[in-house]
Amino acid sequence: QVQLVESGGGEVQAGGSLRLSCFRRGALFSMQDMAWYRQVPGKERELVAGISEDGGTNYALSAKGRFSISRDNPKHMVYLEMNSLQPQDTATYYCNSKFRGTGRDYWGQGTQVTVSS
Repeated sequence: QVQLVESGGGEVQAGGSLRLSCFRRGALFSMQDMAWYRQVPGKERELVAGISEDGGTNYALSAKGRFSISRDNPKHMVYLEMNSLQPQDTATYYCNSKFRGTGRDYWGQGTQVTVSS
């Protein structure tokens, strides 16, 4: 059974940093495309950063230069290093895994990030 468990959220002042972690329980982690999304109430969930099974990365414009996504396949972990955080980064952050062959994807329960000015 696949399960994604996020951790590392919290409250930080503007300009600060946080590192989010996501553990994927289940097989074939190395074959998954992994990503971080975020959502604020009343808005659609949006992609923040993604890392493919072969390590290629992509970022939302708002995240480029400030956030960094990485993965550790043996540990079944994906990370999101967030620097220079701003109040507009406040959101619930969700981990996502997708198997490109079938499109089947899974979501974590989310972790709250709050950036105060």
